[in-house]
Amino acid sequence: MFATLLLEMIVILCACRFMGWVCGRIRQPPVVGEMLAGLLLGPSLAGRMAPEAFARLFPAQSLGPLSMLSQFGLILYMFLVGLKMDFAKLRAHRRAAVLASLSGIALPFALGATLAVGLLRPLAPPGVPGTSFTMFLGVAMSVTAFPVLARIVTDSGLLGTSVGTIAIASAAVDDVTAWTLLAATLAVARPAAQGHPVWLTFAMLAAYVLVMLMVESVLRRRPLTGPPSAAGFAALILLLLVSAWTTEMIGVHALFGAFAAGAALPKQSRFVEGLTERIEPVTVTVLLPLFFAVTGLRTSIALISGVGMWASCGAIIAMAVAGKWGGAMIASRIMGMRWREAAAVGILMNTRGLVELVVLNIGLELGILSPILFSMMVLMALSTTFMAPPLLHWVYPPKSR
Repeated sequence: MFATLLLEMIVILCACRFMGWVCGRIRQPPVVGEMLAGLLLGPSLAGRMAPEAFARLFPAQSLGPLSMLSQFGLILYMFLVGLKMDFAKLRAHRRAAVLASLSGIALPFALGATLAVGLLRPLAPPGVPGTSFTMFLGVAMSVTAFPVLARIVTDSGLLGTSVGTIAIASAAVDDVTAWTLLAATLAVARPAAQGHPVWLTFAMLAAYVLVMLMVESVLRRRPLTGPPSAAGFAALILLLLVSAWTTEMIGVHALFGAFAAGAALPKQSRFVEGLTERIEPVTVTVLLPLFFAVTGLRTSIALISGVGMWASCGAIIAMAVAGKWGGAMIASRIMGMRWREAAAVGILMNTRGLVELVVLNIGLELGILSPILFSMMVLMALSTTFMAPPLLHWVYPPKSR
């Protein structure tokens, strides 16, 4: 079994590196290639072209350890996202960021909730509560991938411009808002499925938030002018694990605790850089590709068959693009941006990437999404991420800036 796991990791890492290189050649972020590699390694391609080899490489009994490793990678990744979330830097653009973010969440959330009404009976898992399904689909439509957006802004030469600054600030606010909405959704869905009172979950969640605010207040008073020592690093990892375990036991998800632990830490540049240098290389190059592979193994495009199914998939993609792009663009225009600049902000906010896959996997694990709907939503995440760089270059070319 261990030898199988090592072989799976070798194949996954090679595929992700190769597809990341291919996408880099066509001006796509490497994460798009890694997402595609996970899809290609799954039943959608490898399982159909070489079913015997696929069954040997990814036997059912090996998926448990692979999934556990990928989940640990996600916890470390969400810790890094929280660590790099500097709320003080958002104050200079808080009005623009909040307006663009809330508009970019409200419209896709409303469209997703409306779409859920039509998808509940044909595509939702049997027995899933309509409220949980509607709330989850609304949140899934509202997500923006902050790290992927930041990479596109940098690669496009927009870093430091009004478009790039507002897009990054809006995505940061969007991340916090979307995760808060998802936490509320799971606080309703998980206790209901387990027979626990919802009010108790919210009460424990509120107590946890108060404790983390106290931790943040204590740490903020400590001057951290350099990277953490070995003992300090061990203490921070312990804080991460305790926080993730707490939110998992509350009934929300371990990823929220990981994000909160990172957000509670001081934001001095040398401290953040030193901690990032210790965690990020292994997380991004080894553990996250395993998550893409697990997502690909759960995705089967063959499940989407017939005109009706593909029409539903097309409607999901269209609603996602219209809600996210349209909401952020309208808000940016209201703030005084030209139409071209406002459209550029909307295109960037429409990027979903890895964060969307995280949300979708949570929905599948909790039984809120069916395998068919999960596959459709994965295609939506891929298409909205893939379309961002070429659309940005077309709508907001360098000569017009």
